[in-house]
Amino acid sequence: MDSARERCSIFHMWKSFAAFLLFSASAVAQEAGTAYEALRVVGTQLNREYINHVISVTGTNGRPQPESWRILIDDPRARGGVREIEIRDGRIESQRTASRSVVGSTEGATIDTKRLNLDSSGAYAVASHTADKSHTLFATVSYTLRTNERGEPVWIVTLRNKSARPVGTIYIGATRGDVARTEGLFAGASMEDVETERDVERDREEGRGIFDTAKSRISHAFYVAQEEARAMFERVRRSFSDFINQ
Repeated sequence: MDSARERCSIFHMWKSFAAFLLFSASAVAQEAGTAYEALRVVGTQLNREYINHVISVTGTNGRPQPESWRILIDDPRARGGVREIEIRDGRIESQRTASRSVVGSTEGATIDTKRLNLDSSGAYAVASHTADKSHTLFATVSYTLRTNERGEPVWIVTLRNKSARPVGTIYIGATRGDVARTEGLFAGASMEDVETERDVERDREEGRGIFDTAKSRISHAFYVAQEEARAMFERVRRSFSDFINQ
């Protein structure tokens, strides 16, 4: 009798353990890859040289990472001059040629991937912390990695609510992790609007009006969020060069 109970107990234990392994494997399979991982797929499954000709990387409906990434490659051999590649579940889902009109980057400039120090997971960490400092709630995230008007790589992270409506956009430098500006957060403050502790104290001494005081408060909050974002960046920074050469 005791022997039968023992066998039954062992059977249930193994059954539970098998179910746990199945659940864990399923969870890992469902975990979406980052932008770096998508770029590695392009380099290993298509052409390593494409990594040096990336125009932009985009992903939508991230929770926090999107299920697929769309990568635009500058390719003179492609009709229209651009190759559009979709990566899903660690493989190439589709590819086609595209016109430069879909690029959305300055003159179709390509990204110097050697200057990338922020994966999409790191961009999410910085953006999420910045949104929290602005008391902004969101449900999903959309990502765009491209160059700015100075040719520097930048993450444009758009936060969306449960209805998929944008509630804020954060521009994060992909080299140093600096929050350059925001839209919908901190009243759209940018680095040019930032006021330090000394600026705020000066405003108090000069007896600025209610509007100026409110503006000072907002820009100072943005300044604090920037400083904390830099600290966050140091924790999540990840060199693409080191990643791709692993």
